[in-house]
Amino acid sequence: MVQAIHGSKVQVVVGWAARPLSLPRRDVQRICGLPPAEAAPPRLGVSPWSFSEAGLSAAQPRQRDIGAAWWLMVEQGEGDISLAEWCDLVLGGRQPLQLAAGWLWLQGPQLWFRMRQQGISARPGDDLRPLRQQRRQAWLQQRQQQHWHGLLRQRQPIDAGALGPRQREELELLRRWAGEDTDTALPTELHRALQAAHCTADSGGIRHLLVDLGQWSRHHLPSLSRSCWELGFSADLEAEAERLASLADGELPGDALRVDLCSQQGVTIDDDDTLDVDDGLALEHRADGRTRIWVHVADPGRLVPPGSPLDLEARRRGTSLYLARGTLPMFPPLLSHGPFSLRAGRRCPAWSLWVELDEEGAVAASGICRSWIKPRYRLSYADADELIELAPPQERQLAELHALLARRRRWRVARGALLLDQPEGRIRDQDGAPALEISEPGPSRQMVAEAMILAGAVVAEHGRDHDLALPYRSQPPAELPPAHELEALPPGPVRHAAIKRCLSRGHTGSRPAAHFSLGLAAYVQATSPIRRYGDLVVQRQLEAQLQGGVPLDADAVLGLIEELESPTRQAMQISREDQRHWQQVWFEAHPGEQWRCCFLRWLREQDRLGLVHVEDLAMDLPALCPEGCEPATGLLLRVQQVDPLRDQLRLVAGR
Repeated sequence: MVQAIHGSKVQVVVGWAARPLSLPRRDVQRICGLPPAEAAPPRLGVSPWSFSEAGLSAAQPRQRDIGAAWWLMVEQGEGDISLAEWCDLVLGGRQPLQLAAGWLWLQGPQLWFRMRQQGISARPGDDLRPLRQQRRQAWLQQRQQQHWHGLLRQRQPIDAGALGPRQREELELLRRWAGEDTDTALPTELHRALQAAHCTADSGGIRHLLVDLGQWSRHHLPSLSRSCWELGFSADLEAEAERLASLADGELPGDALRVDLCSQQGVTIDDDDTLDVDDGLALEHRADGRTRIWVHVADPGRLVPPGSPLDLEARRRGTSLYLARGTLPMFPPLLSHGPFSLRAGRRCPAWSLWVELDEEGAVAASGICRSWIKPRYRLSYADADELIELAPPQERQLAELHALLARRRRWRVARGALLLDQPEGRIRDQDGAPALEISEPGPSRQMVAEAMILAGAVVAEHGRDHDLALPYRSQPPAELPPAHELEALPPGPVRHAAIKRCLSRGHTGSRPAAHFSLGLAAYVQATSPIRRYGDLVVQRQLEAQLQGGVPLDADAVLGLIEELESPTRQAMQISREDQRHWQQVWFEAHPGEQWRCCFLRWLREQDRLGLVHVEDLAMDLPALCPEGCEPATGLLLRVQQVDPLRDQLRLVAGR
């Protein structure tokens, strides 16, 4: 009801509660005027507007009268008529109650009549039919939406294929939010549906909901989504891999120049589940009494030339990705598990390095060549440990190799190398269940690791001698705690933690530089070309230099190093996220348990967040620790909170 008019503004009171409101004059439509000399009443329900809300509702037009009026106006070609005339026709009068009821109905969701400033007209039948279809479509969509939101509330598995387009869009939006892509806001209706489903509008809450709906794997990694590793290899790349595999047993350029070393008693040593075998060892006793250590490395470059489709894909990945459920390889498995690998009993192309050590363990002589090898055995680390320890007369080679490489290890230690070997625990995915796997630093692991470091040192020295640009790994010197402080700490994880906190990050460059913790003047990673693209670059540089080609210069190698940095860092991030997730899954599966641990150091002392070592798990873990903890303090670790879908793990260590 209008109370006053002030220029372009109209002061009104609305409804039976008489809520005051100011409206633009152009937005106000007159329904019924006051009788002459009648003052504006304070609200509805009093004279002259003495009708009630119930009476107004009862006065709404009947469907039959609406149809009859529409038909009459269409048949007679009636033009625009006034509200009063329309109420006469439909409601049988033009009293204030009828005018108000008719105006409200016309303003509602009806299709029969148009109400404009000049009056009311009946819609033509040709206009009415598509409008009715649109309305039905909107009604069906609304029902679909209500059904979809009802499914969210039920939190039961759904068939996403049975959803309508709009519902599939909302489901995809929820998936994006679960993957921490929250750039697109949730629609208001969807937000309300989440509230009704007792789901918080954040990544963790939505992951829980999607798991209940069967639309999200409990072990899905958001950082892996849409990465090259998750997408796998295209059909074209798989076809190229098949083509190259078919060429593996034939004669290829350069094969005739390879040195035949198939008579050696070589072995490969790996974890039981390793499928891409890229290094092996052998021992040669020469007629002049000298002993040579041979390190054989797979040669994928024989089949994959630079710039080829598979080479570019390997460069894009930079490295194989190691996850709890297995490895996502840098090359297609058909190649990396097949002709690229050094398979026992098979004639395999390789890069081979030989080294002769002096009495102290320094390199007295060395050489590098492309070769043919035929590994005699494939051993697990457990098998190799047994052969080293028992040293049977017919299999003394491993024991001798171990002794030679132990000598080399002592040589490095005398030059400042740090030995930080300790058991390492990882959680593996065994058919969706978490399983603890601990790798012990046994004699064979130490031997293989030392052989790989030796090969990297020989290649680096070769590169330095020939001014060859390679991806050299280096580490700046570090100022370690004084010897008396380290000796006061228990050997093992506690002492290692004190040393590790002082070390600088490693660096990769195209010029040789010292590596502090390895105790080497120069070092190159060169023994995993199936798994690391940088190692393949090393082989290609060696090939160009040894065969009179033109190796890449320092700037070109540095450009490759920078190109590989991003995918390598991404792979490391995904691998860490994966292992963190599976640690959370493992702790979730062990509620109420406690583990003895020892305090290593403070991470944020002001927040009482420290790093502890759990011997039974062979892990260093962050935990809330009591005030005043010192290195080696014994504590008892328990889980306070864990939720893998929210990426939450809160451990508490008490005395």
